Amino acid sequence: MDRRQFCRSAVAAGVAAAFLPACGKETPVATQADTGISAISLEGAEIELSKAAIRELGESMSGPVMLSGHPQYDSARMIWNGMHDKRPALIARCTSAEDVSNAVSFARDNNVLVAVRGGGHSWPGKSVCDGGLMIDLSPMNSATADADTRRARAQGGALLNNLDSAALEKGLVTTAGVVSHTGCGGYTLGGGFGRLNRKYGLTIDNVTGARIVTADGQVRWISAEEEPELFWAIRGGGGNFGVVTEFEYQLHPFDRNIFSGNIVWPLEQARDVLEFYAEWSAGLSDELYVGPSVARLPEVGDSVIMEVVYNGDPAEGEKELAPLRAIGKPVADGVQVQDYMIMQTSADAMMAHGVRSYAKNGMVKEWSQGLVDTIIDAYDPRVFLTNHVAGGAVKRVGETDTAFPHRNAELMLVFVTGWGDPAMDQEMIAATRAQYAAIEPYMGGYYDNIEYDGDGADGNYGPAYERLAKIKGQYDPGNLFRLNSNIEPAA
Repeated sequence: MDRRQFCRSAVAAGVAAAFLPACGKETPVATQADTGISAISLEGAEIELSKAAIRELGESMSGPVMLSGHPQYDSARMIWNGMHDKRPALIARCTSAEDVSNAVSFARDNNVLVAVRGGGHSWPGKSVCDGGLMIDLSPMNSATADADTRRARAQGGALLNNLDSAALEKGLVTTAGVVSHTGCGGYTLGGGFGRLNRKYGLTIDNVTGARIVTADGQVRWISAEEEPELFWAIRGGGGNFGVVTEFEYQLHPFDRNIFSGNIVWPLEQARDVLEFYAEWSAGLSDELYVGPSVARLPEVGDSVIMEVVYNGDPAEGEKELAPLRAIGKPVADGVQVQDYMIMQTSADAMMAHGVRSYAKNGMVKEWSQGLVDTIIDAYDPRVFLTNHVAGGAVKRVGETDTAFPHRNAELMLVFVTGWGDPAMDQEMIAATRAQYAAIEPYMGGYYDNIEYDGDGADGNYGPAYERLAKIKGQYDPGNLFRLNSNIEPAA
C-alpha cells in the first residue's frame, strides 16, 4: 500500500487524527510513539491498547474504527435504552463479515472486553460497554426475501422492520417481534417471540442457516447439515457463541390484510376478563393470538388490554373471538381487517429510542386463580404488565430440538417501566421489582433477551446447560463473548 492509499484508509478508519501525523508528512508509521490508550480486559482489569494495534485494526477494516473524539463516536455508542450511557474504548463499525472477523481477532489477541451491537435493543445494555471494544453491526442492515425458495436473508444489523417489509413485499412472512425497531440479531438468538408464533413457532424455529464469526475469527456458515451442534446452540443460546452476521429464515405465505387490533376494558372488569381468558385461551386455535396486558392508558386510564391477531380467514376469526368480545363492557374495540404492519409497529412509540426503561420477565406454565388474583392485587400504574403468548406451534417443537428451554410455557409475563428523568431511576426500578416479586411464585425461568438482574444461566437452561457449555468450550474457550446471559465454557 502506498502512502496516499494508507492515509485514505486510516482516515476512513477514524484513527488518523489520534494516531498519525498529517498525511503530507514523511514520518513513517513505524516510528510513531506507541504509548497506547486505556481499555478494560475481559477480566475487568485496566489494560493498554497500543496505537500500533489499533492502527492495524483500522487498516484492516472497510468501516471506521472510532475512538472518543471521533465525530460519530457519541451517536455510535448510544443504544435504544436511555438508561445506559457507556463509553467504549473503541468502536469498530463493521460493513462485512470480514470486518467482524478482524474486530473479533483484535479483541481476542488483545484480551479486551467485547460488546456486540446489532439493533442496539439490549434491555440490560449489553450491546455497549465501558472501556471495551464495541463491534457495531448497524451498517449491515439489509434484508431480502426470495419468493421461489421462500427464504429470507437478514444481516446481523437489520431490524425486524427490515425483515418484515422484505418478506411482506413477496406475500410472505415469518415470526418477528412486537417492536419493529428491535434488531434481528439478539432477538433471534434468544428465541424470538412474536404475534405469529402460535402458527409458525418461535423465530428460531424458522431459522434455516446462519453466518457466524466465532472467537477464533473464522467465518462459518452453519445449518442443520453444517456444524449442527453450533447451529443448535445459537437457536436459543443467545450471543454466547459468536457474532452472527447473517440469518436465513423460512417464510410462509401470508395475507398482510389481517384481522387484528386491541380490545380494552376498564380495570374494574379485570377479574371477569382475566378469569375468562385463563380458561378460554387454553382452547384457542393456532391461528389466534390473544395477549393480555394490564396498564394505565392515557385515553382511558387503568385498563385491561387484549391484543388480537388472527392469521386466517377473518370470518373465522370473528367467530373464534366472539366469546371474548361478549365479556363485560369494553371501552374500545379496534379489532378489524387491517395491514399487519399496523400491529407490528403499534408499540414503537411507547418503546421509543432514548426512553429510560427497566424490565423483568418470567415464564408462566399455566394460568391459575392465584395468578389472576395476584395480577390484580399487585397492579401498579407505573408498571406496564404485558406478555408474549406461546403455546400452539411453539409447544410442538421438542424440548431438546433447539437450545430454547421454555417450550412448555403458556406465556411470558413482562414487567416494563419507562420514564425520562434520571432522578426517577430507583423509584421505577423498585416498582418493577416489587410487582415482579409479587407474581414470581407463579413463574419459572426467564427470557434471555429481557433484563434478568444477573440470574444464572445454568438454572435457566436446565438440562440443556451442560450441552451448551460443551459447545461454548469448543467455539469460545476463552469466553470472549460474555456480555450476555453467560454460559461458562466447559473445559
